[in-house]
Amino acid sequence: MSVTEEFEQAQADVQGLAARPGNDVLLRLYALYKQGTLGDAGGSRPGIFDVTGRAKYDAWKALAGTEPQQAQRQYVDLVRQLRSG
Repeated sequence: MSVTEEFEQAQADVQGLAARPGNDVLLRLYALYKQGTLGDAGGSRPGIFDVTGRAKYDAWKALAGTEPQQAQRQYVDLVRQLRSG
């Protein structure tokens, strides 16, 4: 299975997790997903009153320079960890 196929399967698997991951893990999943599908974060950082938007942007921006395929692999590995335990 290619990394892209594993990434797509992991996206489906994350929807079926027995327990909802904590906010830190959800932010990491979000950032890895965005980096894996769109590359580096662009645009400006959301305003101070958009706390959720800022957290998401910051998490994604922290992955700047990470190759999309590497981000996809990290996403797959994280979902595997969540599924196993």
